[in-house]
Order: sequence, then structure tokens, then C-alpha cells
Amino acid sequence: MNETPVKQRNSTAHYGQALASFAVALCAVALGIYHLQVDGWVRAFLGIAVLYLTTSAFTLAKVIRDRQELTQIVTRVDQARMEKIMADYDPFQPKV
Repeated sequence: MNETPVKQRNSTAHYGQALASFAVALCAVALGIYHLQVDGWVRAFLGIAVLYLTTSAFTLAKVIRDRQELTQIVTRVDQARMEKIMADYDPFQPKV
């Protein structure tokens, strides 16, 4: 049985929506921090925390994606090996 997974591609609209959503969220947090009634060092700390959280989220997403892609590749290689073994096997061939 050959079950080749279909590679899903994101549409341009989906990519644009994700980018716009990220930009709006980041701007909203930046505006919220700017309008806080606190000292400048508190704003700076919150700004750095938001940047750290953003980079950590990107890193986590990349690590999860890389692990998933690696799992798919290993599964495909194992499946190809098994198909080759099954194709080469002849149960009626006399054993030597």
C-alpha cells in the first residue's frame, strides 16, 4: 500500500493573515507598554520581556516544525525500505 502524504502549502491569504495578526498583536502590546503609568525602567523591562517572549516563540515553533519534518522523513525512508524488501521477496523461490 503506497500512501504518499500530500504536502500542504499555505495560501497567500493565510500567510498574510498570520503576518498581519502578529503585527497587530506586537503593536498592541507595545502601545500598552508605552501608555502604562510607570517609570521608564519598568517600560524597558516589559519591552525586553516581550521581545524575549517573541523570539522564544519563534524558536519553539521552528524546533517543533523541524522535529515533525524529521519524523516524516524517517517514516518515509522506513516505508521505502519495507516496500523494497516486500517487492524483492518471492515466497516460491527455492531456498539455497
